[in-house]
Amino acid sequence: MLLKSCNAGFVLHSSSNSRALSTPKPPFSARRVSFSSPPCVRASVDLTVADRAPEAVGAGATLADRLRHGRLVEDGLSFKEKFIVRCYEVGINRTATVETIANLMQEVACNHAQNVGFSTDGFATTTTMRKMHLIWVTNRMHIEVYKYPAWGDVVEIETWCQAEGRIGTRRDWIIKDVATGYVIGRATSKWVMMNQDTRRLQKVSDEVKEEYLVFCPRTPRLAFPEEDNSSLKKISKLEDPAQYSKLGLVPRRADLDMNQHVNNVTYIGWVLESIPQEIIDSHELEKITLDYRRECQHDDIVDSLASPELEDAEVVLLQEGANGSASSKKLGEDSRQFLHFLRLSRDGLEMNRGRTEWRRKLKR
Repeated sequence: MLLKSCNAGFVLHSSSNSRALSTPKPPFSARRVSFSSPPCVRASVDLTVADRAPEAVGAGATLADRLRHGRLVEDGLSFKEKFIVRCYEVGINRTATVETIANLMQEVACNHAQNVGFSTDGFATTTTMRKMHLIWVTNRMHIEVYKYPAWGDVVEIETWCQAEGRIGTRRDWIIKDVATGYVIGRATSKWVMMNQDTRRLQKVSDEVKEEYLVFCPRTPRLAFPEEDNSSLKKISKLEDPAQYSKLGLVPRRADLDMNQHVNNVTYIGWVLESIPQEIIDSHELEKITLDYRRECQHDDIVDSLASPELEDAEVVLLQEGANGSASSKKLGEDSRQFLHFLRLSRDGLEMNRGRTEWRRKLKR
């Protein structure tokens, strides 16, 4: 099974400038914080190396390093960076798109990799990996956005990586609004190792692990520490005929990354192309999960299919009543869920499957 490669390649990962905030303790550790699906969660913002002036960077740093508002935190096991949301990164509501969020996450990842001395060739590979022609490719991505930042807002993104099973690794992100200190988004991803020449998956060797685990938290740290959280949910395959479709999507030259592969953020855009316009008008994306199954080449043509995950939008949830009997609650139109399927037009082979969850837009 082939998976899609992307230029953030592996796992060592960025945000922009604003006034520093000081509140209790550092953000997100599974040992200290428990989430329960909040819209926005108050979190702390430590004054770390990331908040210091560019002049505090080492003498060997490049001009970009000196100007970038991102640094390793003091324990060296995660990376923070601040970003200003630009006018060209927002949509019709003057808020950042989910593609913007994903691009900023990827930027943080790449800056993290470079900051710890990993390869700058776009694959974020270790010395041993380059010798063996190995790269990291995306296997799964899950993003949750509780509040989209607006044009001119400043967000801080923290990222870190750790081992994930025998053949992979994972990278997590926490996204905060710098002005308020609230957590406005979280994300997690899984990566597997592939031979760049044969395009086959390969087990992560102990030698490679030793090279990158030194930069990872000593104990597991999860952006989603809750049990049975959405990031763990299996995605069922969407069967044809789908209720909605967008056929004949063609990768643009601008969709290719520095490694000559279609960038993983492009897949997000393709998935959203098949969402009906009435949902786009009335709802906003809250969660997206993508399983990457096959690489996309620049000359491939892609079909995007989507159907509601639940047959009726007014889904009945069984809840335990006070007397032990089951009572019902209707979700109505406030929440919608879709299954997604990206396939190659020429032969129908599966490239990507996904799930999206949508919440009704707040009236302005």
